[in-house]
Order: sequence, then structure tokens, then C-alpha cells
Amino acid sequence: PSTPKYNRLYEAFGWEIPAYIHCPLITDEEHKKLSKRSGHSSYEDLIAQGFVSEAVVNFVALLGWSPEDNQEIKSLEELIRDFDYRHISKSPAVFDYMKLKWMNGEYIKAMDFDLFYERALPFIREVITKELDFRKIAEMVKTRIEIFPDIKEHIDFFEELPDYDVNMYVHRKMKTTLESSLEVLRELLPELEAEEDYSNDALYALLSGYVARKGVKNGYVMWPVRTAVSGKQMTPGGATELMELLGREESLKRIRKGIEKLEETIK
Repeated sequence: PSTPKYNRLYEAFGWEIPAYIHCPLITDEEHKKLSKRSGHSSYEDLIAQGFVSEAVVNFVALLGWSPEDNQEIKSLEELIRDFDYRHISKSPAVFDYMKLKWMNGEYIKAMDFDLFYERALPFIREVITKELDFRKIAEMVKTRIEIFPDIKEHIDFFEELPDYDVNMYVHRKMKTTLESSLEVLRELLPELEAEEDYSNDALYALLSGYVARKGVKNGYVMWPVRTAVSGKQMTPGGATELMELLGREESLKRIRKGIEKLEETIK
């Protein structure tokens, strides 16, 4: 321990020996001491990985210390105000990467939109080269990501329809099958071809009218449409929101492709 050495120095200079506060050791999830040499991330590494500075500070401040109110999201000012060394734990603190990601996601959700958009835009441009409404795309993903690089996997389908598994059309909860999905897409195609207004509201009204006439639940129709236009099981928006962004021609092209894939599988 280095404390006795420090005390000797204080005594040698005739200085008053201070009261020391020892913070607990910080370990990884395998209870090994954090070390850059062992490949653990530094602050700079975390920022480069898409973490927000305020979230990292908040997270690290709570390693080995618990505020009395048990509130975990705190600004730097609140951390300074609430800190009490008597609540520092004597046991080693575990650097829980998943908890840091969760906390970072909470900071992103609360972030001013213009600041978020500025930070998100480079990640959007990495995967989308088309001229789409990037602000709307950013609005869609803001509450769905934990770190900024997550954006890419949420939106890559806007650039190009992936080669998806046709069985994605089958959804027990939505009561959809390959056959029902094919029927829905075939019946909707001429209506969508006749529609000129591809705003979210107009498209939602069109699909809702079809749902009412068919006497089915929304999901029975929205699921196959969303699958056809995105090729993904998880998307940052609903069927009509995606179609608004993709535009009329691309949406129709993808629905025709969905019909083709289903026909090939069913025949």
C-alpha cells in the first residue's frame, strides 16, 4: 500500500496528514481488475464507440457508490450535490457494460433533438446514400437505440431491401399466414397504385379502410405490408411511416417483390 509512503512525505515536509477516502476496486464482469493492458475500454474508447460523455460520467460516478434516493440518472451537478463518501461500498464495483448501454440510451432519449440529429447524421449517411428525409429517420430511431452505431442496423433497409426469409410473413399473434399475406398484398396493390398521396396519414387512412371492409384486425394487414416494404421483423416505424419515407415508386416496387416471393413459395 502506498498510503504509509505518502504519510512519510507529509511528515517530512511538516504538513498535516489528510484523511483519506479509498474508492473500491473496479472489475469487469468476470471480476478481473480493469486494465487498458487487458483490453478494457478507456473513456476515449467509450466515446468513440458511440457513448455520450454525460452518461459515462454518470455511470462511473455510481461505481461503488449509491445515492440515498436510489435515483440512477443524475446530472454532474446532481452528483456533486448528492455525493456522500459514507455511502461508498467497500466491495469491488463491477463495470456492467450492459447497464452503461441502458443508461446511455436514457441520455439519448432525453437529448435535445437538434443535438441528437447532429450526432446521428454521420451514422445515417454511412448506410443511406439516397435522398430521404433524414430528420424523420432520426426521429424514428431516437428512442430505440442505446449507442449511436445502433442506428445503422435499424435503418439499413431504407437503402436496399434485404433478401429476407419469406416465413417472416407468418405471425401467430397477427394471425397471418403465407396465404393470407399474399391475399392482402394482391388486394392492396391496385389501391396503392391508384393512390397519389403517400403521406403517412393518407396511407394509414387507405389501409384502415381496407381493414374495415375486410373485417380483420389492423395487424392482419399492417404486418405483411411492413414486412414487404422493409424485409425486417423489427423496424423503427410502422408500415405507413416507412412507405412515406420510401416514397410511392419504391414502396410499390417492394410490395410487388413481396407478392412475387410469396407466389414462388406457395405454388
